[in-house]
Amino acid sequence: MSDTKTFLITGVSTGLGRALAHTAAAAGHRVVGTVRTPADARAFEALAGDTHARALDVTDHDAVHRVVDGNERDLGPVDVLVANAGYGHEGLFEESSMDDLRRQFEVNVFGTVAVIKAVLPHMRERRSGHLIAVTSMGGLITMPGLGFYHGSKFAVEGILETLGKEVADFGIHVTAVEPGSFRTDWSGRSMIRAPRVFADYDELFEPLRDWRIRAAGTQPGDPDKAAAAVLRMVAADRPPTRLLLGTDALRLVRAGRDAFDREMLAWSELSASTDFDDVSRPA
Repeated sequence: MSDTKTFLITGVSTGLGRALAHTAAAAGHRVVGTVRTPADARAFEALAGDTHARALDVTDHDAVHRVVDGNERDLGPVDVLVANAGYGHEGLFEESSMDDLRRQFEVNVFGTVAVIKAVLPHMRERRSGHLIAVTSMGGLITMPGLGFYHGSKFAVEGILETLGKEVADFGIHVTAVEPGSFRTDWSGRSMIRAPRVFADYDELFEPLRDWRIRAAGTQPGDPDKAAAAVLRMVAADRPPTRLLLGTDALRLVRAGRDAFDREMLAWSELSASTDFDDVSRPA
């Protein structure tokens, strides 16, 4: 791959997708960005640099293949895919519907997988490429009221880690980018909130919902710095399987992993008691 790459980034109208598209184009890369409306397409193609907008709903899997294959034909190989399109569902488990769950997974999981599936055969044939999906620190830890969102991001994390092992011999890198809280509209326009139903949860959940609403615009993470970090990662010879972004992500994920380790060790004797007696155990 040359220093100048072709990026395909889904969801470039707002948030981290937009910041990454801007930063990559400013650095001299060709950027193909997917958008949902003609107005967003015009705004994206008005950016300085080699930018190309494509209208796409990632839940339309046939359209995903048409866009990817057309891009390969008309603009050339995609060197870096960033599957970024997605949204957040906030709602307590008992107050969120099965339709809410299906929609969350349709966009965040099936949409992400569809884009990767469309790009992967081309990269495999070339024996090069970098597949990136923007998950979340919420793909590694959980908070009350975001169960369906966490479920979708945990799913993508597992799929990506497995995929990375399957394609490593083809010269293809796979990375999950896991942002913490950034000053995007994730908790605003990009979040759907389930209506409240059960007063039993008020004491737990109402302060959390209020905090998320009030925190919009004051989050610690800078989207432009996140974009710059992703570009540095893409330029590395051996990019990571996971890249956390933000000090809050580092702190909360570390705390979550420490809690997991403590509980695993506390129950390890019971865990180890379930083997057949003739199975040798490590010393």
